[in-house]
Amino acid sequence: MLKNILLMTDSYKVSHYRQYPKGTTKIYSYLEARKGGEYAEVMFFGLQYLIKRYLLGQVVTQQKIDQAEALFTAHFGDASLFNRAGWEHILNEHDGKLPVEIKAVPEGMIVPEGNVLLTIENTCPDCYWLVNYLETLLVQVWYSCTTGTISREMKKLIKNALVKSGTDTPENLAFKLHDFGYRGVSSSESAAIGGAAHLVNFMGTDTLAAIEMLMEYYGATMPGFSIPAAEHSTITTWGEEGEEAAYRNMLDQYPTGLVAVVSDSWDIRNAVENIWGDRLRNKIIFRDGVLIIRPDSGDPIKILPELFESIGRRFGTTTNEKGYKELHKKVRVIQGDGINRRSLGKILDALMEHGWSVDGIAFGSGGGLLQNCDRDTQRFAMKCSYAEVNGVGRDVYKQPATDKTKNSKRGRLMLVENAIFETTHGSRFATLPEGTKGFTDILVTVFRDGELLCDQTLDEIRVRAAIAS
Repeated sequence: MLKNILLMTDSYKVSHYRQYPKGTTKIYSYLEARKGGEYAEVMFFGLQYLIKRYLLGQVVTQQKIDQAEALFTAHFGDASLFNRAGWEHILNEHDGKLPVEIKAVPEGMIVPEGNVLLTIENTCPDCYWLVNYLETLLVQVWYSCTTGTISREMKKLIKNALVKSGTDTPENLAFKLHDFGYRGVSSSESAAIGGAAHLVNFMGTDTLAAIEMLMEYYGATMPGFSIPAAEHSTITTWGEEGEEAAYRNMLDQYPTGLVAVVSDSWDIRNAVENIWGDRLRNKIIFRDGVLIIRPDSGDPIKILPELFESIGRRFGTTTNEKGYKELHKKVRVIQGDGINRRSLGKILDALMEHGWSVDGIAFGSGGGLLQNCDRDTQRFAMKCSYAEVNGVGRDVYKQPATDKTKNSKRGRLMLVENAIFETTHGSRFATLPEGTKGFTDILVTVFRDGELLCDQTLDEIRVRAAIAS
């Protein structure tokens, strides 16, 4: 599976080569996050992975053409629907390399909704039909863009809460939202893509697939980090009567550094008040490291302030210059249950309303981070906007009478950034006709005729995506 580019499209696109006007030699399409999405801007990320993974080099072979013809003949019940001549042209005249050019915004850039993010056009006049054949694959960049956008928006929430209740320039912000999502997504590839998008914004993860992806496709060394942590199986096998021994074992096995221990297998209140806060208190205080207590059930808006009060009562607190209570430096909390972009802000507010600095808590998110979105979250779509027929260029667009939000752009496009647009449109970015004088196009050619022309690193991408201080 996923090894034959001829099969990586929607079935109905196989028949489209017959449907364009006679004399068509150029098709030009663009991708955007249409206005009306959940967030007003998106973080562009993930195209380079798709290009390197699926489009580079000789991707069309005789074997793949034969395989596709057999499959489509059975699928449609009609051998003539398959464009065998078109694919053999690519094989014979282009050495199996895809004759298209892709331009895109630099990865990590934050672009307001309603603007062009990438364009694609054919470089061989006989391959006009190929452009939108590739739409199915290229539009899947919606997932990495959307997941990265959600992760970044959650980072904004955490940073704002930290500035309000604790550290003005939080050095540990990059570790405040940990990716727990590997098991919560539909596939290992989804885990890799979504988890990598999260690591553009943060540095904490348990999703090893994301680390592999960033190392292989984005030149990363070690993009994410984790710590020793317990799960319920490693605690409950001790039995309820051995709960204290299980916790003590965690402290003994990891005598230094950070260690996280899930503590709600039976009674989180008893665990905090009597085991951690009493019988193991001195062991925690004098340990060369920090204990991170993890609740994993109940309503966090109610449970967390209660647990903070209990920890504060047992270990002591200080009050910072902003008037918020802070936990003892040897104890922290991580909330990994029920965390998503909708619940996070409410939890942060609840802690602050009870007088607590959020310096003392980190969060983990699984399906809520990597799975709880779809293409319509940010309204991603690719549309044809320009064509050449019988040597004459024409603008192409759709303008449905029933939904103006689905109106598409016309002509060849460029993305520009200029302060003038901030006053006229509320954003420094604007999509203009290609070649508009006085402006520089942000779109960069990243792929042409089977070759990657712009290889971007995670370090560069992180700089572009950084939240302004």
